[in-house]
Amino acid sequence: MFKPSALAYTYDGSFEGLLCCVFESYTWKEIPLAVHSSGEDQGLLLESKWIDTDMDKAERVLKSIPLRISPEAEELVRLGFWSCTPEKELLLLKFLYLGFKHGRKVMNMLADDTVHALQKSVQQLRREGHLYLGFVRFSVYGPVMAAVIEPQGYILPVIQDHFCDRFQGESFMIYDKTHEMALIHEPGREAILPLSGWVPPEPDEAEEAYRRLWTGFYHAIGIKERRNDRLRSSLMPKRYWKHMLEMDESPAAPTLQTAQRKPALQQETPNLIHPLTAPHPAMLNGDEQNK
Repeated sequence: MFKPSALAYTYDGSFEGLLCCVFESYTWKEIPLAVHSSGEDQGLLLESKWIDTDMDKAERVLKSIPLRISPEAEELVRLGFWSCTPEKELLLLKFLYLGFKHGRKVMNMLADDTVHALQKSVQQLRREGHLYLGFVRFSVYGPVMAAVIEPQGYILPVIQDHFCDRFQGESFMIYDKTHEMALIHEPGREAILPLSGWVPPEPDEAEEAYRRLWTGFYHAIGIKERRNDRLRSSLMPKRYWKHMLEMDESPAAPTLQTAQRKPALQQETPNLIHPLTAPHPAMLNGDEQNK
């Protein structure tokens, strides 16, 4: 029988470390009142118990999830860990308590507060990852493409397969500024690695020319009379705009006319293909949405 303990588990912030927290809880049959990663402000007057990360213990817990609950539960736990839900560690710990007790049917216990909260957090993570499939903007720096994003959840593992499949023959990097991680790909190899404080270099003339063409195209396809700023902001929240150059509406922002002033640059770089993704429906100023 598990008993609540006036303890706060502290771990190294890794997924394996969280699984070791689960192992520790079952070993001592205690339920902590909080679970925090190292360096995080606990905010509670509880005795802190440090949980070491042991890969063997983490592997045992991970293997037990699809066996005692279901493979879908394992995916749900991974995605829940990548989400930005407050106190997600304690939420995942409570979900695994339920899962090991009820087995596969826990996945359908949507009336339970714990299961509902975890499903909701995973849904938000997947939605954010889906939005970034259309909102990522690459720039070309020599032989490499690079993009910067600032998501709320840790979405690089969610969008990894999409971009690696789409640009199989390209070398590119997607830098997650929020979590200081980077998805790095080159033909035949890919990895998600820690990267702190990366700043994109200044674009060259060819890149500047393509940026003018792209923003010129964006403004050209918009219908001024049918502009709907409120709808556009609801479909594409402004927190995504920072790294989307076509959303720059300052007086200095390039238009189609300024893009047409330097056609020579396009002729000088005929073999350079700019990897900008196709416009997302939310980018069309709400024109098509109002039809």
